[in-house]
Amino acid sequence: MNRRPPLVATDRAAMMLQLVPFLLGEGEISLADAAAEFDVTPAQMRAMVEKLTVIGLPGEAGYWQMSNDLFDIDWDLLDQQDRIVITNAVGLERAPRLTAREAAALLSGLQLARAIPGVGDTEVFAGLLAKLARGASSAPADVIVAPGPVDTARDLVATALRRGVAVSFTYKAPEAAATTRTVDPVTVMIAHGQWYLQGWCHLRQAMRTFHLDRVSDLALTDVAVTHARESVPEWFDSAADGEVVVRLRFADDVATLLGDYLERAEVSSAGGITTAVMRVADELSLRRIVVRLGGQVEILAPEGARRAAVDWARAGLALYG
Repeated sequence: MNRRPPLVATDRAAMMLQLVPFLLGEGEISLADAAAEFDVTPAQMRAMVEKLTVIGLPGEAGYWQMSNDLFDIDWDLLDQQDRIVITNAVGLERAPRLTAREAAALLSGLQLARAIPGVGDTEVFAGLLAKLARGASSAPADVIVAPGPVDTARDLVATALRRGVAVSFTYKAPEAAATTRTVDPVTVMIAHGQWYLQGWCHLRQAMRTFHLDRVSDLALTDVAVTHARESVPEWFDSAADGEVVVRLRFADDVATLLGDYLERAEVSSAGGITTAVMRVADELSLRRIVVRLGGQVEILAPEGARRAAVDWARAGLALYG
């Protein structure tokens, strides 16, 4: 029978630092299970747990003044049933904790990230969600990221990625005829609150970016993926179906409001006025940018996009009578 070597002081110190967070996370655990988790004997685990009761938070004079300054355990449960429960955890529980609103915000963000094919298909997200819920100062509200029209598309793309097959769909870019596409999916991404599919388009024989809101009749195919290792273009680095190259003019202090749109733009500035040439997904996206900034951005080209933005603004004003 192999006997475990005795623990040296450094090993014991390292284990004690890990032991309290572990026990607090478990809530209640058997002596044998805790010993197996730390690869020690039950007797060694019992000794470590018992030593916790002489460790705590020093008082103002440098020594413990109150019983609640020390860790404590349920001695009856340990002696009678060989089960460990910490009944007083000093210091650790006094650390700043997330408010219920903060925890809910992080939970919603994790749920959104978990929906991305290839990213959320692990148990890491489930563990983080559980820890956030436990770490809040009060129970966070149940958070559900409401499903949108692209959820089914994301699920099918995730299945295609796992199976290594292409997807087919009908794609309708604004002011363009609908086309049927077969695409080797590479990734699904979110940018500016919109979901996109990037993949190798068999029709265009190149990498393309597709707005998932414009995808319909999505289906899996039996066509094996052959271009999955193609380099994926960065956002705005290559042509996307239906995209528009525009030239905008605005005051220098408005640049920060355009955020990521200017990262790939050609920008020049003179006399406090900035001109930027950049790509946007389509004219609708461009109109949203201009209207959201309340007239602080002017479309210089193309002329069609300029007229479309003016017509859209006039139509909106007409609704006010």
